[in-house]
Amino acid sequence: MTISDVVLHVDETLDARARHNLEDQMRSIEGVISPGFNERTPHLMVVAYNPDRVRAVQLLDAVTHQGYHAQYCGMI
Repeated sequence: MTISDVVLHVDETLDARARHNLEDQMRSIEGVISPGFNERTPHLMVVAYNPDRVRAVQLLDAVTHQGYHAQYCGMI
């Protein structure tokens, strides 16, 4: 299995609960392995995923579908 990482910048300032809820939502997507925020960089979400199961654009779409504004920062 191939694992890729993408960094998404979420424009809104999310409190801990909102970040946790967004992480849970991302975990429900088939192919997502590990979504997470770092407390020191709360606008950046790193998502580890299986590119054979899900594409990075689908991850970005999932964040914006929750009503947030987000964009790619890059791949790791």
